[in-house]
Amino acid sequence: MSTVEETRQGGAGPAGTAGDGQARGADEVAAHAARLDSAMARIAALEESARTPFADAKEALDALHKAGLTTIVRRLRDDDRGRELLYELVDEPGVRMLLAMHGIIRPDPITLATSAIDRMRPEVEDAGGRVELVTLAEGVATVRLEGVGSGCSPTAGRLRERVEQELHAAVPGLSRVELARARPEPTLIPLDQIRVRARGGHDVEQGLREQGWTAVLTADEISGGEVRSVTVDDGGREVSLVVVNRSGECTAFVNECAHQGLPLDDGLLDEEAGTLTCPWHGLCYDVSDGECLTLTGGRLEQVDCQVAAGQVWVRPEGR
Repeated sequence: MSTVEETRQGGAGPAGTAGDGQARGADEVAAHAARLDSAMARIAALEESARTPFADAKEALDALHKAGLTTIVRRLRDDDRGRELLYELVDEPGVRMLLAMHGIIRPDPITLATSAIDRMRPEVEDAGGRVELVTLAEGVATVRLEGVGSGCSPTAGRLRERVEQELHAAVPGLSRVELARARPEPTLIPLDQIRVRARGGHDVEQGLREQGWTAVLTADEISGGEVRSVTVDDGGREVSLVVVNRSGECTAFVNECAHQGLPLDDGLLDEEAGTLTCPWHGLCYDVSDGECLTLTGGRLEQVDCQVAAGQVWVRPEGR
């Protein structure tokens, strides 16, 4: 695969995600990239003496383009008005591919890690397991690997090593990979046992706390279609979260938009579409997993969330 082809696949994003205009733009980019790939292939087939002038010209032209593009991006980024325009331009497939080809923009670490996990997913699923990225912060990736037996089993050990290798190869600066605690299996709790403390035992709430969960709201405090912000203590550090109730299903995310880190608690929740729209600049997120539907590679940081014993519980897991 050529450098142009790799850039096109890694930078343009899925066609049509931002409307017909972006889809047409992606098609045009693909056509131009194909022509360039074809031309580069013909040059590569020439004798070395014939290739050298082409290589020198391309290197000089690339350097000229990169210098000009770098100046444009720097000026836009340093201007309050230009910064918003720059974010919009980067969403255009042609602009994104051009900047990526010259190394001016690169996928963020979470996007790189998510892509690595996606590449591993078929292998893990073939073994009857599941794998997902939980968090990525300060050079540490936390991954949940479930359904492949105990951590000492040959299969679990092999897959864990494969996931670690894939992540280290994909994410520059990654220092280590940690395994998240397995999710507790769903348990049917008889109604007459809820909030009942057995003599000499622990109630349901105590059991959840021992597993690292924190109660942040009562179930009555967040109805279907509502969004609430809460603050939890995470290892001595306060973290702001946003809890979303879509038709009785609660999810929670770090309360920071992927665009500029602004809070989302006044965002618009569309229960039917399953989306949360940022109140500041209109970025739209899937409330099931935090994926940004309007900014390629953007994603909210999701935290574990469940409703039990009449309360909403979250587990940040040391972000």
